[in-house]
Formats: sequence, structure tokens, C-alpha cells
Amino acid sequence: MRLIGEILVKECGLSEEVLLNSLKIQELEGGRIGEILIKQKSISELDLLKALSIQFGIPCLINLPAEDMDIEFTEKVPIQFLKKYKIVPVTTPDRSFIAVNDPLLFQPLDDLRLILGMESNEIVISHHQSIISLINLAYDMSRDSAEQVIQDMHEEDTDLIISEIEKTEDLLDDTSDAPIIKLVNLMMSQAVKERASDIHIEPTQARVKIRYRIDGILYDRLSAPKHIQSALISRIKIMAKMNIAEKRLPQDGRIEIRIAEKSIDIRVSTIPIAFGERIVLRLLDKTNVIIRLSDLGMPEDRLKEFERLIKSSHGIMLVTGPTGSGKTTTLYGALSTINNADINIITIEDPIEYQIEGIGQIQVNPKIDLTFANGLRSIVRQDPDVILVGEIRDLETAEIAIQSALTGHMVFSTLHTNDSASAVTRLIDMGIEPFLVTSSVIAILAQRLVRVICNDCKEEYTPDDESLKNIGMTNDMISGRKIYRGKGCPSCLNTGYSGRTGIFELMILNDPIKNIILKTSDANAIKRMAIEQGMITLSGDGAEKVKDGITTIEEVIRVSC
Repeated sequence: MRLIGEILVKECGLSEEVLLNSLKIQELEGGRIGEILIKQKSISELDLLKALSIQFGIPCLINLPAEDMDIEFTEKVPIQFLKKYKIVPVTTPDRSFIAVNDPLLFQPLDDLRLILGMESNEIVISHHQSIISLINLAYDMSRDSAEQVIQDMHEEDTDLIISEIEKTEDLLDDTSDAPIIKLVNLMMSQAVKERASDIHIEPTQARVKIRYRIDGILYDRLSAPKHIQSALISRIKIMAKMNIAEKRLPQDGRIEIRIAEKSIDIRVSTIPIAFGERIVLRLLDKTNVIIRLSDLGMPEDRLKEFERLIKSSHGIMLVTGPTGSGKTTTLYGALSTINNADINIITIEDPIEYQIEGIGQIQVNPKIDLTFANGLRSIVRQDPDVILVGEIRDLETAEIAIQSALTGHMVFSTLHTNDSASAVTRLIDMGIEPFLVTSSVIAILAQRLVRVICNDCKEEYTPDDESLKNIGMTNDMISGRKIYRGKGCPSCLNTGYSGRTGIFELMILNDPIKNIILKTSDANAIKRMAIEQGMITLSGDGAEKVKDGITTIEEVIRVSC
């Protein structure tokens, strides 16, 4: 049998010198030569797999087939066994084999063949990530649905002791037989699979209703019998380290879980209502924390303008919109864009949704009097270049933010207003003098989130005149353009939409707009002037996305009219 080092030199272009250095490390520290070379980044895992394929005469298959796969093995083999040895049996109508990451693990291979009674002796070498993904997919497909667990539950099941999760465990690895634990795990994994941002657990007089918010819209998903309400709520409260005995006051908590390769942070909020406690779980996927401005859906011309503005040395950049319109995501994208070793960025947020490397983030805590205003005072003494204030809620916070901007800091913040012009009116209503607004605020970005038409069931149609009129369009404007909508299919859960994108209204405070603000705080007058100066409104940006086949007329009307 040829040596692995010799194969890597001949087939993968590894230098003799690097190989000799690695062999010396192997003599001193032990270990396998392939792993040492990968650790040193001298070769990739793919190079090693190709070399092992040649050495053992075993085919290398990087992308394992997932369609039409037989998942019966999930009932006989524990998931932990397959993950530990990075092996998975694959049986499709055309072929049967075992995928391995390390062909030297003879014993686990023989054990697996024996357990499953596999007649095929074919082995392939595959990437460890492909093997783990296929294992997770198979076990996820094999689990009972949450509806089935609810149907199988009996009243006596809810008396079982609910065990506490102390560490971040993969929910797919949890083999607990306690029905309530099974139900909560399935509810969470199902929500992640369906791209839900929130889970609502709402007790009614007769049942417990469970709804998921997907792409901004709430959908009924489960209806559970009343007798499981207490156990369900207690289980979630224990996971979130909340007081299960306190049922009369609102509480907040946090859960960290892993589902397959996803790391999920869950914020839990409970409030007492007439029929028990209502719980909302906000799901944040921490594996997708790198937010780029180019991914937000901002048109190219406005994106360039926005990137220019966020690099200003001083001033206030406000992002406005209702709750759930993506304001924080836009601000995180702005901070990620300008974040480098040359500048000091400090934020004060409620809550901190994503941790960003290299940025100092403060969590608001009213219990110890750490409010936005008090935190902002301290931040200014930390020699920041850029400050992010999660939200301007009161006059005190607004005044400190404006003073910070006037003394040479770049300040980012949010306001809850319907459009960009209304943000000016809101600041003046708070008690800020108009001349301070015009001196400090450099631009205001209003935004909404619209659902994107599902690519799998996209169809062309002719909209009626009334619908076009509602978003400021006419038939002449769409002449020669195709207008689309989604029919609904399994991949988009029959909604016709998959994912969301932003529509934006960027108002830059130039001299004509500043002059209007100094004369009046009327939002309509300010907006008219901004449109004269070339501002594209929310519905105008939405109309462009309709013409580009990204979203539908109904979506633009829903969020902007």
C-alpha cells in the first residue's frame, strides 16, 4: 500500500519540504499525517479524501444522495453512534453503500453492517460535513410530527418530571421519551425548518393554540388539548431559567439550542392572560450573523448613497419603521460595513440581538438604572467614533444623541414612525428644537419588509387597474414588463412567498429640506419637498420591486399603504 504522504506529494502538489516538517511534528506529538497537514492548512480535507481514495482503492463521493433515501436505519442505530464515527448507511433505489470519513475505522463499519444486516459491502469516502448533514436530515425526517405527539399524549403524561437542559444540546440528539419534552423539541425544530421568526403559544378557554410567524405573517400550526398547557409552559420556563412558580407577572428569559448545524438563540417572553400564561419565543439564527448591506434589497443608487452617509465623521443617521421592519438588521449591516481596527464602535441596545466581533455592546438594564440615556452618557466618555443607540424613546436620550453628534460622533439610532418625514415631526414633538434637528440629523431611512415571490411557483398574470393605482402605477408604466405572483407550492408552504426583502425611503437632509423643517414640523410638507428633491417613497420602491418580479402588488399595499 502506498504511503499517504507520497500520494499527497504526487497527486495534490504537496511539497517534499512541507511533508518532511509535518513528519517531524508527527514524531514529536503523534497523530495522523493527514490531520497535521490539514491543521497547518497545507492541504484541504478534499485533498486528503482524494489521497485516501487512491490509497485504499475506495471511491470518493463528496455530495451524498439525499433524495429517495431509505431512513429505516434511524430506528435501529443511535444518532450518537453515527456522529461519533462519522459514518452513515445510504440506501437508494439505485444503490446501497456506507459513507465513511475515515476508512480505518473497521470495527464501527462491521458493527453497522451487523446491526442493519447489510449485504452490500460497498464503501465510499465522503466529506465529514456531508455525512453529518445526511445523518441530521435522516433523523429529522424520521421523528414523529408535533401533531402526532399531541395525539399520543394522555393526561397522566403531563405529570412527568420535566428535566432541565443545562448545556446547549442538539435537539436532534435528544432521545427523551417524556412526551412534553418531545413536543417542545419538535415544536422548536419544526419552527426552525419552516424559517419561523417567532413561536406564539396562546391559551384559550378550551385549547392551547400554537402559531408560527413566517416571513412576517402568523400561521396556525398546532392546536393542543388544555390539559398539556401547564406542563408545556413549565417546560419552556425551565429551559429559559425562569421562575415556574410565578404565574401572575410577566417574565423574560433566554434559551440557547442547536438544531443540526444551526445555533439558535431564543428569547422567551411570558405574560399572564385570562386563560393562563401566553408565551412568545423569538428565534434568532446565530449562524447567519454576518449581515451585508448589499443583501438587504436596497437599490444600487440608494445603497451607494447610504454607504457614503454611514461613513460620515459626525451626525445622526435615523432608521425608522414599525416593530419587525428590519431596522436593527439594517443598522447591524451598517456597523459591519464600517467596522475596522481604526475606529471605536460602542452600542447600547435592548436587547443585543447579535454579537459582532470588535464592537462594544451594552445591554440596557432598567433594574439597575442602566437606561438608554444613562448608558449613552457613559459611552461618550469611552472615546467612541461611532455610537449606536438601539432606540430614541424619550427627550433625554434624544438630547444626548444630538449633543454627541454635534461634538464629532457618528450616531445611529431608530425611531418608530411611519415614514422618514414623520421622524422629524416626532423629534420636534419630543421637545427637540428644529434648528438642532437640522444641525445634527444627516439622513433618515424609512423601511418595511415585503415577502419575496417563491421561485418554484412563480406565475405571470395581468393585474387590475385598481391594484396598480394603489401603488401609484398605471398600465402604461408596466408596458412590456411581466408582473408575477406565487401560486403556492410545498416548498413555500403554499403561501406563494419564500423569504423577505426590504423596501426603502432615504431622505437626505439637504438645504431645501432643512429650510422647510425650520419653518414647519408638518410631515406632509417635509415629504413633498423631499419628493421634489428626488426622494423615492416606500411605495415607489415597492412598485419598482413589483416591476422587477421580486414581490407582489398586494405585499407592497400591505406594508406601505
